[in-house]
Amino acid sequence: MSKKTTPKQTARLILEDKNIFEGQPFGAHKSIAGEVVFNTGMVGYPETLTDPSYKGQILVMTYPLIGNYGIPPTSFADNLLISKKTHYPKSEPNKSISWDNDLPKYFESDRIQLQALIVSELSESFSHWNSIESLDSWLKRFAVPGIQGIDTRRLTKILREQGTMLGKIEIGEEKVEYYNPDIEDLISKVTVSKVEKYGTGKKRILLIDCGCKKSIITTLLNKKVSVLRVPYDYDIDNEDYDGVLISNGPGNPVVYDQLVDSAKKLIQKQVPTLGICMGHQILSLAAGAKTYKLKYGHRSQNQPVNQVGSNKCYVTSQNHSFAVDTKSLPRGWQPWFENLNDYSNEGVIHEKLPFRSVQFHPEAMPGPVDTDFIFDEFLKDVK
Repeated sequence: MSKKTTPKQTARLILEDKNIFEGQPFGAHKSIAGEVVFNTGMVGYPETLTDPSYKGQILVMTYPLIGNYGIPPTSFADNLLISKKTHYPKSEPNKSISWDNDLPKYFESDRIQLQALIVSELSESFSHWNSIESLDSWLKRFAVPGIQGIDTRRLTKILREQGTMLGKIEIGEEKVEYYNPDIEDLISKVTVSKVEKYGTGKKRILLIDCGCKKSIITTLLNKKVSVLRVPYDYDIDNEDYDGVLISNGPGNPVVYDQLVDSAKKLIQKQVPTLGICMGHQILSLAAGAKTYKLKYGHRSQNQPVNQVGSNKCYVTSQNHSFAVDTKSLPRGWQPWFENLNDYSNEGVIHEKLPFRSVQFHPEAMPGPVDTDFIFDEFLKDVK
């Protein structure tokens, strides 16, 4: 008598244009919705998946094989943090970690941030000297679903031709509605809940956390400054600081009026300020410029940018949906960098005052560190 085999469960990606892709689920087996975007990076999925800027998004990896080098040590696996103070409670696998002002060693935040992951082929086995578990296992622990076995090349071509669109992953009989993250305050879900302090350097940088990547903080600390990290809606008027960094973060910049008002105060007080990614858009809006949504955004570690007015080109790491309209920059503000693929704005700088910002990620992680000098340029303004 032959044994009955249980049929494999299927998962469907349903785009808002009614295109349907069918594959196999991995990670958490649950249905979810979000904005479908793609990343052309070949490596760096642990850093990418923990980047808070992906909040609300379903990420498509265009590289065909993902998961082959596994996941590095995490605090809930073996209590490995930079200072080894935090222990992950095994009985509560979905509870966010209390960092106690520490920083994760191998990740950009304390959890997987995206809605779901889409890959062509998931590597069930992994090999790396620093890996302790599979990508599938990691997603399961954070209750994040994935889908594999679909034509990610065809999917990416649809998104390039028609533009980023909403989508949903449905597994089994569980149905969900489409979800548009652009109209929501996503930063409130990824910012810190209280003030945190790092370092003992003489120069004190106030970091407005819009969903800040860990590597921005560690880069600042490596520059021998102290960092005061505050929630995005924190009243900074009574704090003591020498300069301000407005971090990266998820969502549509026009949603955050309070952030823009805070940036306007910094401009009025002429406080040395650096914006990165979302921070770049917020500072530009505060200056009087406008933003718009790109057709399919920039997400990779190989985006070439030109420093305006020079023949210098840098390869950069990027993750964003929106851009600043260069033509809308007010008097006194100049474009600083320009994307060499689509010529969109990649940075602004004031002609005389200590304000500058970049759309790309000078801290990298993952990606090239060609533009680390951006931090040095900022810190020269900080007295």
